[in-house]
Amino acid sequence: MTLKNLSMKKKSHLTAKTANKYDLYEESVQNVDFEVEFISKIYKRKNKIKCKSIREDFCASAKISSAWVKDNKNNIAYAVDFDQKILDFAKTSFSKNMSKDELDRLKLIKGDSLTKQTAKVDCVSAFNFSYWVFKERSELIKYFKNAYKNLNKKGLLMLDAFGGYEAHQELEEKTQYKNFTYCWDQSSFNPITSELTCYIHFEFKDGSSIKKAFEYNWRLWSLPEIRECLLEAGFKSTDIYMQGWDDEKEEETEEFSKMTSCDADPGWIAYIIASK
Repeated sequence: MTLKNLSMKKKSHLTAKTANKYDLYEESVQNVDFEVEFISKIYKRKNKIKCKSIREDFCASAKISSAWVKDNKNNIAYAVDFDQKILDFAKTSFSKNMSKDELDRLKLIKGDSLTKQTAKVDCVSAFNFSYWVFKERSELIKYFKNAYKNLNKKGLLMLDAFGGYEAHQELEEKTQYKNFTYCWDQSSFNPITSELTCYIHFEFKDGSSIKKAFEYNWRLWSLPEIRECLLEAGFKSTDIYMQGWDDEKEEETEEFSKMTSCDADPGWIAYIIASK
């Protein structure tokens, strides 16, 4: 499931042996500039002031955090992940293209987003459906409560979700980029538990591939379930922003609008905004 399509950086002779799977992920799945702008826009709309500090849970290579501190000289970011390997990759990557001041305002933190405490921030984000690793309602509420504790008085928790009847199916979607093909593989789904196993594969023009470059074992949470858990965790209100559709181009747009109802599409992307 691709949130946004990004423009490929120019690379030549990309193969399974020469490609870095983290770079491929960032190029095919993430659009950090959009997400930084979205966080800033929604926070200011809600609170009439600028968002200055964020915490990026399940941060992986922490690209949102790096883009955040680059966006404004006063911005601060805390990036939390329990995987030391990916944090080391992020640190090495940042050292090449970030100033000392920017690095000082970005804190890479090894820890479990479920329980880790940091300085309080204006916004906590958990994007790319990362919080779906929590398959039990009690675990999900525990995570939301921890996010609540790490927010300032007017803080926002921002999440994303996908759904639609195709989300319950076993299927593969391929997206062609200049130097590789991104493959989203919904490998299995259990209707009794709503457990979903997905993979990301990458294929190259020379015929080589990186199979199961990334694996996800999630629970497919519905929007009503997520909202109910957020309210139970202490958040006072939630809003849903749904992705728009361009009828002429027959594709998703990068516009997300606040909605209380929408069509029963085969597939959709949404952001959930929870207010403290």
